[in-house]
Amino acid sequence: MTIASIPSPSDGVWYLGDFPIRGYALCIIVGIVAGVWVGERRWVARGGQRGAIGDVAVWAVPFGLVGGRIYHVITDPQLYFGEGKDPITALYIWRGGLGIWGAIALGALGAYIGCRRRRMKFRAYADALAPGIAVAQGIGRWGNWFNQELYGRPTTLPWGLQIDPDHRGDLQEHETFHPTFLYESLWVFGMAGLVIWAERRFELGFGRAFALYVMGYTVGRGWIESLRVDPANELLGMRINIWASIIVFLAALGYLIVVGRRHPGRETDVQPVPDPDPSEEATEESSEESTR
Repeated sequence: MTIASIPSPSDGVWYLGDFPIRGYALCIIVGIVAGVWVGERRWVARGGQRGAIGDVAVWAVPFGLVGGRIYHVITDPQLYFGEGKDPITALYIWRGGLGIWGAIALGALGAYIGCRRRRMKFRAYADALAPGIAVAQGIGRWGNWFNQELYGRPTTLPWGLQIDPDHRGDLQEHETFHPTFLYESLWVFGMAGLVIWAERRFELGFGRAFALYVMGYTVGRGWIESLRVDPANELLGMRINIWASIIVFLAALGYLIVVGRRHPGRETDVQPVPDPDPSEEATEESSEESTR
């Protein structure tokens, strides 16, 4: 018998007239805004130009959303393709379904393009944004709460999550489940604090703060993923996302060790001042001549 539990929202969509406001999308948007805000403050503190993080985010965010959706669809194709399925729903991002590994991969590509355009050092940008990404994830995970999705195994713990019958699938005999959205949210908030502390304590730079965030996230994602009961493809008896966590953890660890030996400390010049425009220089010279 459950004596306490966490309730789920009765509805994840509200309407302003005919316009729907979805809890899932709202959490994603608020998370992105908060993540950019954190990254902006850290970037300016490192000596970067104000507004640069937001400019790069214009590239990184759309790339990340597309990458996250592609990864989700590729790893869970049975949700959208096959008998009785409507493939067009693979585009319905507002219904949920973003794979973090695809989001980071394509998001990084978008960020790299944005950094090149702003003459920003990409690895320094990644370090500055790492805690912001964690904050964005922590807020964005609450979108799963609004959708009553991606919860864990049944539990009678006081913090068990109530799930409505329409969202329980084959687990109708149970009412409360592990709130994996909450576990991951708290975990990544903690990772944001850890990265900030470690960066200051060990002067992490050249992408090492970002690597530490990746390592910490994959550890948490591994055990949280093992609690989930949503359908997922497996390899050798283990969910693909757990395998991905292991592989990404090892890659981040290798990067942290190798780069730490080659580049101890942090970058001092994260965003060189752009070279002056020759046409502007010529205009200034002519103005000086006319005033002599």
